[in-house]
Amino acid sequence: MIERRTFLCGLTLGPLAMPLMVEAQPAGTMYRVGLLWPGGAPPSPLRMEALRKGLLDAGYVEGQNVAIDVRHAEKAERLYELAAQMARSKVSVIVSFGDLGPKMAQKATKTIPIVAATDDFIGAGLVTSLGRPEGNTTGVNILSPELSAKRLSLLKEILPKLSRVAVLWDPVNPSQLIATQNAAKSLAVKLQVFEIRSRDDLAGAFQAARKGRAESLNVFASPLLSSLQRSIRDLAASHRLPAIYQWREHAEEGGLVSYGPSLAEVWRQTAVVTGKILKGAKPGDLPIEQPTKFEFVINLKTAKALGLTIPPSLLSRADEVIQ
Repeated sequence: MIERRTFLCGLTLGPLAMPLMVEAQPAGTMYRVGLLWPGGAPPSPLRMEALRKGLLDAGYVEGQNVAIDVRHAEKAERLYELAAQMARSKVSVIVSFGDLGPKMAQKATKTIPIVAATDDFIGAGLVTSLGRPEGNTTGVNILSPELSAKRLSLLKEILPKLSRVAVLWDPVNPSQLIATQNAAKSLAVKLQVFEIRSRDDLAGAFQAARKGRAESLNVFASPLLSSLQRSIRDLAASHRLPAIYQWREHAEEGGLVSYGPSLAEVWRQTAVVTGKILKGAKPGDLPIEQPTKFEFVINLKTAKALGLTIPPSLLSRADEVIQ
């Protein structure tokens, strides 16, 4: 049973391919969107469905007037190679996610428009201004550093005596760590930070967390960690670690809690920005957007399995309580 409520918490050096503005083209033109995904597996159907919905909202239908070329990197080192391939093939727009994917796209081309949904545009060095990004990059700023710090405070509400938190961190997305470390100091919580660069790092990280007597887990946002979600969830359950995530789908699939933007809305919003560029807008003139919808989800079934009682104050603020 799912109970819906309102959550009120506050919160490039490469080939020259084409001009920054996609020039108007005659009817019947097939635009090509290159989707550069820095995850260990292709984007989930939920993400792709939201992307297609956003393109449709902008007037573009896959197979009719737009084609989506999806390329994902098993290893981060391959992102530049894939971005360069897209640049050489002269896609109309490159769409990418996280911090590293857009950086590699910028390295591959100074001319093809890039639409990014990233954790922290300024912190990642992708643009110097959110209001007028200039250059060939625009998109959606996910606010992951601020949200990661907020998730730590939510863990503290669930576990008032919390003193040690394990953190899974993808180092190619660095901006979340500093904000979470600052939040940890104010909450008198000690962080145990584990770098995750591939699936092979997970087992050792959880063993080290158990050895360090971690009491809960904060999973940072990153395409890589999202692609490893099932393994992370299973390991958290086997080690009896209450875990909090950024995306709603992770709580729906068995994680304890999630707090962050609507994943589907972020992908849809990114596609809408892409549509603006396909219609002729210059990326440097489009202000960086922010998510408009945030979701707080609690999985009571998981809480009961962990022997946890979720405070009524949190339950009343949740958008969804999964029984």
